[in-house]
Amino acid sequence: MSLFQNLRQALIEKKISAETLAQRCLALARTRNPKLNSFLEFRETEALSDARLADLRIAAGERGPLLGIPMAIKDNILIEGSQASAGSKMLAKYRAQYSATVVDRLRAAGAVIVGKTNMDEFGMGSSNENSAYGAVRNPWNEDCVPGGSSGGSAAAVASGVVPMALGSDTGGSIRQPAALCGLVGLRPTYGRLSRWGLIAFASSLDQIGPIADSSLTVAAMLDASSGFDPRDATSAKKEGTDIFSKLEALSKTLPASEVFSGIKIGFDPSQLGDGVDESVRARFLETLNDWRLGGAEVLETPLPNAKHSLAAYYLIASSEASSNLSRYSGLLQGYRSEKFSREASLQDLVASSRSEGFGPEVQRRILLGTFALSSGYYDAYYKRAAQVRRLILNDYLSALKTVDFFVSPTTPSTAFRLGEKSASPLAMYLSDIFTLPSALAGLPGVSFPMGLGSDGMPLGVQVISAAWSEEKLLNFVRLNEVYRAESSVLPVTNQNNGGLLS
Repeated sequence: MSLFQNLRQALIEKKISAETLAQRCLALARTRNPKLNSFLEFRETEALSDARLADLRIAAGERGPLLGIPMAIKDNILIEGSQASAGSKMLAKYRAQYSATVVDRLRAAGAVIVGKTNMDEFGMGSSNENSAYGAVRNPWNEDCVPGGSSGGSAAAVASGVVPMALGSDTGGSIRQPAALCGLVGLRPTYGRLSRWGLIAFASSLDQIGPIADSSLTVAAMLDASSGFDPRDATSAKKEGTDIFSKLEALSKTLPASEVFSGIKIGFDPSQLGDGVDESVRARFLETLNDWRLGGAEVLETPLPNAKHSLAAYYLIASSEASSNLSRYSGLLQGYRSEKFSREASLQDLVASSRSEGFGPEVQRRILLGTFALSSGYYDAYYKRAAQVRRLILNDYLSALKTVDFFVSPTTPSTAFRLGEKSASPLAMYLSDIFTLPSALAGLPGVSFPMGLGSDGMPLGVQVISAAWSEEKLLNFVRLNEVYRAESSVLPVTNQNNGGLLS
């Protein structure tokens, strides 16, 4: 069983109280944080208060799946009274004045939020080395990156401190760290979860989602946090999901040769060419064969325009970032340079504040985005990228008429070493090459473990399906967990329940 299932069972059977569990979780987090740097803030007083309320609800007979379960929240998602730096010096002193809708909903479901997690600055990065507060380290190998930008959330789960965390995914920032840390990470359909209370990076791409130790945990989080929010203009008028109970009831009843019978799975062989590590390619092809042996039909399904996703994504995301981050000028919002004096001009104040408050990667993307939106270049860059985005969506819509799922590796390699790609922004950007197309299309995608690479580090497989089909996606992941347990990977330090029940 996953850590989530063990904790839930212990709480229901009253082998441990939610308050004691929260205390142990906080103690474990503080013990492991000096090495991993996964947390930026702990919420001890608030977490223990919420845990006591959860104990009262459990004593009254409530059995919600998240009741009393500890979790962590990425530092670009607001919690009233807590810090919300988005991993940036620009917002180092900011404390949230209200809570994100997803946070309110998860707390209402009984989840106990123990802290805020480290991240790439404003969500811009694939390794969690771009944080103003230092790099996060991968619990599988502390010399390696955990992935980004939700690397702090992924490391917190993979280290066994919590069974679940919230991240945000703009171009792959949930799925990529989930893959590199041996976890399940879901990017929901754009609009499924409210973005109210999420610090914006690229508004047409940003989506909050769960990173957890199993599909069951992800389903419980999705059920609790999804649904229409009138405060978010991009929130879809859809009811919340009801997936957890269906997945929990799924059991091993079919012969292994029939478990995937009737499922059509598509993949694009051209995506497995140059730049993909041999161990990733080999394990992915083995996974395709596993599905064939389980009765699935595996079809070659090209995505002709996916090769343009990297260029389109970085033009669109950088353009939207240059607009969203323009508010942080050192005047009304954000860090103000100490070089300011009465003799300095307004222009000097803004220039100094932004140069000191933003890190190199954020500055790089602001410059690119400002250029792409400037007079005379808008049509040539941003408008054309938006047109390519539509072509990528059309490719998916065409493919998903003939297959149930489109699959690929989640990342082209296992977790790389800290500093390995820091000198080459393009090499770093290519880490997200498999996750960018579906992000541009606004489709739901999930990464789950498919084994280990030749270096002993986790590998993930990504599964994409049609809009609003999260139940279908998670059911497929759960089938894999139930029938292919030997191919799954548990977080390395989640053994012995991460120490939370000992």
